[in-house]
This record gives sequence, structure tokens and C-alpha cells, in this order.
Amino acid sequence: MNNKADFVLGVDLDGVVADYESAFRYCVAQMLGKDPSTMGRLTSWEISDSDWGIEDRNHYLQLHKQAVLQLGLFRAMPMIPNASEALWRLSDMGVWIRIITHRLVFNFGHQSSVADTVTWLDANKIPYRDICFIGDKPQVGADLYIDDAPHNIFNLRESGAETIVFDQPYNKDLTGLRAHNWAEVEAIVSERFRNKKS
Repeated sequence: MNNKADFVLGVDLDGVVADYESAFRYCVAQMLGKDPSTMGRLTSWEISDSDWGIEDRNHYLQLHKQAVLQLGLFRAMPMIPNASEALWRLSDMGVWIRIITHRLVFNFGHQSSVADTVTWLDANKIPYRDICFIGDKPQVGADLYIDDAPHNIFNLRESGAETIVFDQPYNKDLTGLRAHNWAEVEAIVSERFRNKKS
């Protein structure tokens, strides 16, 4: 899938470029009648471990579907600070930005999920050359990946793919290459890009 002349950066969206947690917290507060200021940060990938009032994975999926289809979750997310600016500088340098996201998690909502995702990317001026909606991220060719989800990072690294952990409270136990913000992402990617070109 890679053109030999390109350096492809595989970029996850939620928790890396888009602040899914803040947007979903607001939606859950609306749906469950809670005060969002009383809902803490997610410290576990299992959202039912939080104090948000989500009972289990099925309850989460039900709320997530309602948030996407009725509350415009994928259109209303804040952006992670400095993501757009850093991605533009990397793109201008010659890095091929490939968005890789798994947002098609329920049936009969794909049109909304895809359209809202692309609308959000354009509205927030996120540069990208292509976009993949896929759960099995190692199947997508990239020279370097960035993700926040522990299971994705494990699967990518198991496949031999170099992967940056984008720092979040729920992935603190993961070792290896890590970035705490987009300035650190940009520095790592720039170095890998220059090394490949030299």
C-alpha cells in the first residue's frame, strides 16, 4: 500500500486528534441527567469502570450510538491542542497523513459516522491524504502509527509496527515510544521521516 517515496503516518482520531472523552462526557451527562463537572477523567479503557453511570459495554454501546446519531458526537468534538498545526507542518514536510479510525461500531449508522467524521476533519483543518475506517489497524500500511487505545497499540506492536503511544490516563502502564502532546509527536515523526529520507 505504501509508495516507496512516501513516509506514511497512521493517525488515530479519538483520544489523539479529537477529544472523544470530553465530547462523550457531555453527551452522557445529557442522556443520563448528570452534571458533567462531577464526572471524572477516564482512567481505564473500560468506560464502565468510571463514575459516569455506564453499567457495562452494552450500555456504553447504546449510549455511544445515541450520542452519534442524535447528539452529533462526531461533529462536536473539541480538537486535541495543536494537532492541526503539527499535522500541517508534517504534511508540508512530505509526511503522508493516513487517518485510521474504527468508528463503524454499530449497524445502520455508517453514513452519519463517516459524513460527520469528514465534516469534522474539514472544519478543524486536519490535513490527510486518505482515511481508513477499520478496526484491524495492522492491516493498514504505515511507516509509523500513533494511537491511544491499549489494545490497538498491542496489536500494532505485535505485528511489528512502530507505534507511538499518545499519552492518556488509561494507557499509563504501556511502555515504549510515547508522546504527551503534539509537539512531542511532531519531533518523533520528523526524526523518523528524516532518517528514512537520508
